[in-house]
Amino acid sequence: MKEDVAMRWITKAGNDLKAVKHLLTFEDAPTDVISFHCQQSVEKYLKAYLTLAGVRVKRTHDLDTILYLCIEEDKDFKELDNEEISNLTFYAVEIRYPEEYIELTIGEVEELYETARKVREFVIKKLEEKGLRLQRLEELKVKKHGS
Repeated sequence: MKEDVAMRWITKAGNDLKAVKHLLTFEDAPTDVISFHCQQSVEKYLKAYLTLAGVRVKRTHDLDTILYLCIEEDKDFKELDNEEISNLTFYAVEIRYPEEYIELTIGEVEELYETARKVREFVIKKLEEKGLRLQRLEELKVKKHGS
């Protein structure tokens, strides 16, 4: 069960990264939307790890809180750039409202994307160390769609 939920988190996080990759190809890329999906991806990858580790996470978008829980479970999470990850929290909620809107440059959102990709790589490695088989994702897709 935990494995299935963790895999769903991974799938959703991966979809956020796919959206970012695609949106970055636009000539007039929507940087606010891209930054939101970068934050969402990091949040979901970290929650995938915590799910597999059996750590319950309250509903929060605060990446400081989520990363802290990961570090409590596995000190290796200190290797991640806490400041980069913490800075992403702003893009979860605040940036979606007109009064907090800021225009990011393509270079800035590419940095956010790189942070999300680093977190993905780190978390996937940690999930594999915990015994999660990534091929399980494909098995779940087949099972869900009946093919």
